[in-house]
This record gives sequence, C-alpha cells and structure tokens, in this order.
Amino acid sequence: MCGIAGILSQVPVANAVLLSMNNTIRHRGPDDEGYVLFSQTGPVCLGGEDSPENLFETHSDYLPLALLRNDETITCHLAFGHRRLSVVDLSVLGHQPMSYANGRYWITYNGEIYNHLELRIELEAAGYAFVSHSDTEVILAAYDYWGEGCLSRFNGMWAFALYDTKAGSLFFARDRFGVKPLYYWVAPDGALCFGSEIKQFTVVPGWRAQVNGQRAYDFLVWGLTDHTEETLFKNVYQLRPGHSATIDVQSWRGHMANGRLQAKRWYELTAQSFSGTFIEAATQFRDKFVESVKLRLRADVPVGSCLSGGLDSSSIVCVANQLLREQDAHSLQSTFSACADVAKFDERSWIDEVVRKTNVDAHYVYPSLQRLFAESPLIAWHQDEPYASTSIYAQWNVFRLAAENDVKVMLDGQGADEQLAGYNAYFAPRLVGLLLKGKCIAFWQEMQMIRHMHRYSMLKLIASVAGIFLPQSLQNFVRRATGRAYAAPEWLNATALGADPANPFIKFGGSTNSIKSLSIAQLTTTNLQMLLHWEDRNSMANSIESRVPFLDYRLVEFVLGLPDEYKLSSGITKQVQRAGMSGILPDMIRDRRDKLGFVTPEEIWVKELAPDLFRAKLDHAIKRSGGILKPSARDELEAIISGQRPFNFGIWRMISFGEWMDQFSMECN
Repeated sequence: MCGIAGILSQVPVANAVLLSMNNTIRHRGPDDEGYVLFSQTGPVCLGGEDSPENLFETHSDYLPLALLRNDETITCHLAFGHRRLSVVDLSVLGHQPMSYANGRYWITYNGEIYNHLELRIELEAAGYAFVSHSDTEVILAAYDYWGEGCLSRFNGMWAFALYDTKAGSLFFARDRFGVKPLYYWVAPDGALCFGSEIKQFTVVPGWRAQVNGQRAYDFLVWGLTDHTEETLFKNVYQLRPGHSATIDVQSWRGHMANGRLQAKRWYELTAQSFSGTFIEAATQFRDKFVESVKLRLRADVPVGSCLSGGLDSSSIVCVANQLLREQDAHSLQSTFSACADVAKFDERSWIDEVVRKTNVDAHYVYPSLQRLFAESPLIAWHQDEPYASTSIYAQWNVFRLAAENDVKVMLDGQGADEQLAGYNAYFAPRLVGLLLKGKCIAFWQEMQMIRHMHRYSMLKLIASVAGIFLPQSLQNFVRRATGRAYAAPEWLNATALGADPANPFIKFGGSTNSIKSLSIAQLTTTNLQMLLHWEDRNSMANSIESRVPFLDYRLVEFVLGLPDEYKLSSGITKQVQRAGMSGILPDMIRDRRDKLGFVTPEEIWVKELAPDLFRAKLDHAIKRSGGILKPSARDELEAIISGQRPFNFGIWRMISFGEWMDQFSMECN
C-alpha cells in the first residue's frame, strides 16, 4: 500500500518537481521512497531521505545507489516516483519503482494483490523466477505472461503505471471497484502528470486550481462525487474503476482527447446466475465471505478492524476472530470504534456485544465538536475534494486511533450495503419490482412491513414508488414538495457554476426499478466510489492500509445474482448475510434493524450545542464561494435550527465546499 507519482513530458522532467510530487504524499508511504528516471542511457534509480540506509547497500537492478537531489538534473522525458508503506515483504527488495525481466518492465504501484501467493506458484510453474516476496513483482511477471489479461487474474485493489521499455508503452490500470485512486492532469507545458492524490499536481509549475462547475453542482445539491472521470478540479481526471489505458511514450498525445486518456473498460460487473434455495445461498455467502476475509488477513504487519457495531463491521471482526483462533493468533486482534456522547448516535452497547464474544483488544474514540473545526482544514486538504458530512470526521478519528496503536492494516465494511440492499433507498425498488411482476398482495404486505418496522409513512412510501415512474420534471416537483433535494434550489447560483441543473442520479444512476439495478448503479457509479475515496484518504492520511472484504469480486458477483427477496423481504435488509452469519455473529447484532455506522451527533451540534459556530462557518463559505452560494443559504440553516425543516447534510456540504476552496485557493470561472 503506497502512493505513486509520474511525469511524461516532451521537455526534460525537472527533478525538483518529481521530488515535490512524491513528498506531497509522504503520508501514504513514510517507510521508503524511490525514483526512476528514464534517460537516453537507461534507467537511473534513486532513493530519498526516507529510504532505509540498508537500501543503498543491497544490489539489484531496481535498487538505488544514491539520492535524488533538487539541485541536480538528469535529462529524461519519463519519470516515476513512489512512496512505500511496507506491508508485504518488509525487506528492501520490496522497494519501488520495481523492474522485471532484465529491466524491460518498470512499475510504480499502489495496492495489494491478495492472491499473489497462488499466482506466484502458477507463474513459477511456467518458468518465472522471483527475487522478492512482494506482490509487486508478481504483477510484473503476470503482465509479461498474460499481458493486459493479467488484470482479470488479480484479486485485490490496485492503481499502477507500468512501463514496457521494449514496446515503448505506458500501461495504466485500476482495480474493479476503484478501491485505490489514480488521477492525471496535463500541465500547461504539455506534460502528463499522474499520481495517487490530486494535491500532487499543486506543486507542478503552471498549476491553477479551478472549480469544475458541473461537478460542484452535483456535490452541493445532490451530495454526489466520483461518479464520472471528472473531479471537482477543472481539467483533473481520474481513471475510472475497472478501466485501463495504454499510451505510446513517443506519441502519447495521440492517445488523449481533450486532456483525457482514451481508457477502456477491462472489467464489467456481471451477476452470476443462481437457482438454489435461500439456505444454499446463505451457505455460499458465508463460504465466500470467510474466504475473502482470510485473504485480506495476509500481511507481514498487524491487522486490525474498524468496528461500528453494525452488521457489516461486526461480521468482519467475528469471522477474522474465528480464523485467527484457528491459527492461535486471536490475541493479536484489535478493533477501533467511534462512539458518541449523545445516546441517539452512540453504538457502544452494540460494539461491546461483539467485543464480549470475540475478546478482542478494543479501542474507542469520541469525536468532539471542539476538535472538529480545528481539524477540518487538514481533513479537507487530505480529502482533496469537499466531503458530505461529519461522519468522515468520525472515520478520520478511528484511523488516527489505529495509527496511535501501531496498527498498519485495517479491515472495513465498505461495499456491503450497495450489494446487499442495506440502505432504505432499496425499499422503493423492492416494491416496484413486486408491482412489475404483478405480485400485488406481496407488494401490499411488503409495504406494511416496511411501514411497521422502519416507521415510514404511507405517503412517503407511495411518493418514493411513484417517483420511479414519473418524468424528471414531475420528480423534481415531488422531491421539492417532500423536502428532498431538487434540481434548482434557491440558495445556489447554478449560472455562476455554468452547470446544468439536473438530477445526476437519473443520468448516471440508470434504472432503479429493481434491487439489482440499483445495486449496479451504486456499486459502479453513484455511491461506492465516494465512500472508497473518503476511506482511502482517511486511512492513508494516517499511513494505514484499509482493506474491504465485502468487495472481493467473487462475492459481489455472487450476491448480485441472487433474487431480490434473498436480500430484502418482510422489511428486513441483508437477509442472506444475516442467515449466513448465523452462529458467527451474536444474535443481538444479527437481528439488528437500525443502521448508523461511524456517525457523529451532527444534528445536535448544529441545532443545540453550537448553532452560532455553524452560522459563522456557513457565512464564511458563502463569502468564499464567489457568488456560487447565495446569501439565502443562511435561511436553510436557520430553518433547520428552528425545526421548520428536517435536518439534512446540505449545510455541511456548503461549509466543506468553502473550506476546500480555502485549502486549494480555488478559482471560479
């Protein structure tokens, strides 16, 4: 788990720029740093101030003999940088950038290939030899053997750039679900810069931080980011999940269109067909989930877990505990949890139930209002883009707590809700699916169970079902009438953004008339990528690798192919997971119906404890936005404080937007 940097340029690459790009993400890999500059006489391997001393005493084709210095220039047109967080093969042989096949292939890579041991055996049988025990070297050998087809053989998370010196090609690839990031930007001098975080480009000469109006609109109004290859920074792009791109280093401009790589999709999320019983589905779910957790426990450093007390994180902790007991290593298991002083938002009792069952070494943190605004500028800088709620602050505290306890790898539950119908948003597709199948009695029974179990009003349920069938213009009217986000709110100047005021969920979310179709949308476009973005930045800001067992592609494809009623029925979500975890999870957790996660008592902070502080922060955001946020945005806050309008996270989005503009000195068109 690491951070990457690179520059491909028609003019010589400046050492100082590459060094600055790499140092900007030191938090992603404080254990080692490396560089390779491809000069006319061959690759030049160099280290950095954070490189271990014995690195320069060990000899290998890709290990450096000296430091990269600001005051020296090595003429080259392609250069890689790397920051290492040592997790697998802690020796210097895991150093990057790494080469293979007598220097033909070079890679700078961020991620983990969990099945690298199995792939290594297969490649050794085919005649390949290895000098390290790293998964990085396995990627290089796999690329030599299978070409771009190697991606489909990897089970893991990754973002990398791989240079084939013989073919003169540069290959970029990102994992199936986008767990690891890869950004790129073309500088004014024509250089193609790429890296793990957007902030790396801020140190490149000619950088201007300009607001991408359409994506800013999507965030402020709809709370949506990371749903396209664009970012909130104009002209900064990301390689989409499950995509790759190949360019010729001599004629790479021909592989670009309007500043964008001509990427291709290498992975298409496809549901596995399933025709078995519910019990058979639950058994297979358990087996696949246990295998996924087992793979993600592979590391040469301590592995901990996030524990919110919910179904997902508790499943991970309990399965990991079972696996570690089989290895007589359960005493090493640690969990980290965010709690709250306000009972309504506190999950300590649920967390303690899991702790009692597993006897893990549990750690707790209580995110405070007092520290929120003191730390939010730093979080804004690490996140690269504004974020949706203070729950990200709670997660920040959890990863910091883990780092303070010397845990380097964490397991977390992202991706479960999107495939297992864990959100309330799945109620309407479930009901619509029954209607479309003509199951009117089942439709009525399901509606009554949802009303009873989740305290939904009949009007709200009918409106959510009807909204799926209504044209966009009427959907907007219904959303406004029911107090939800709508296309053109009075507090936003969409003209100043140059944005089309339309619901992006309609354009990018696809059909939502079934649980399966909504799952595909959330997994690939409208939800998961945001969560993974926040997860990556919060964990890596604290030099921690976060692993997400629910996103093993074999598990996702299996769950996606199950009937809707195996996931949601009788008002109960995640049915197949609950059944599959029988005997593993405490029944109190397995039967839990509510859902919180790592939340903060943001509503109480805004309405009761610090309304004046939120007023001041919002006023600053309005002023800093350059006319994007109208003064009437203050009315939105006042209506929430007075109780005239239900609490929502829109106010925090405005505040976060203002802090983001401050941190990156954003310009508006």
